[in-house]
Amino acid sequence: AGSLMATKLSQPQSTLAKSLTSTSTNAPYFKALESTEIPPYVTNCPSNGLCSRLPPDCMTCNTNYSCIYGKTATFDCKVKPHVHCVDENNHEQEDFTINMTCQFCWQLATSDYVCTNSTNCMTVSCPRQRYNATCTVRDHIHCLGNRVFPKMLYCNWTGGYKWSTALALSITLGGFGADRFYLGQWREGLGKLFSFGGLGIWTLIDVLLIGVGYVGPADGSLYI
Repeated sequence: AGSLMATKLSQPQSTLAKSLTSTSTNAPYFKALESTEIPPYVTNCPSNGLCSRLPPDCMTCNTNYSCIYGKTATFDCKVKPHVHCVDENNHEQEDFTINMTCQFCWQLATSDYVCTNSTNCMTVSCPRQRYNATCTVRDHIHCLGNRVFPKMLYCNWTGGYKWSTALALSITLGGFGADRFYLGQWREGLGKLFSFGGLGIWTLIDVLLIGVGYVGPADGSLYI
């Protein structure tokens, strides 16, 4: 009876051993598959360059809570997986430090980020219109917080109309409404055409208004 029980107990143990063996042999296989997958950010990370000059997407940094706003502070960083970089002595490293100004991304200068543009708002209006833009920090700029953020900006798009052309038409052919036609203001152009520029008065007023930039394209864009 004892040998029979031992035989019965040995069968589940051998089955369990086989399952563990098969699992252990498959584990390195799945791990190898994961290691061969290259993350998308790697394409933006220069290989064997200085670690301190890597784009922010290529590294992970610890927040320096003792930094003073507006002052330069040191941050401890580490390269992300699959990213290779070196120090000043051309030695490969993973942990390094960078110096950057202690400020959030939305507090950067306008030249440090790129924002979406809107063609649905009027640039020539009083008060000047604003629109909701989505801004993204440039790759070489380091900052705190989200690198993509919303911001209210003034309308500043252009439809390709030239101020010099509009002014020249207003001076030479303004009596026939050529300036208004050029700016896409057909009703005002027809009014000037059939009234001979308002007997010259309307023509003089338009020369002044276009000259100071008060009258702009009908689509609400800026002059170029």
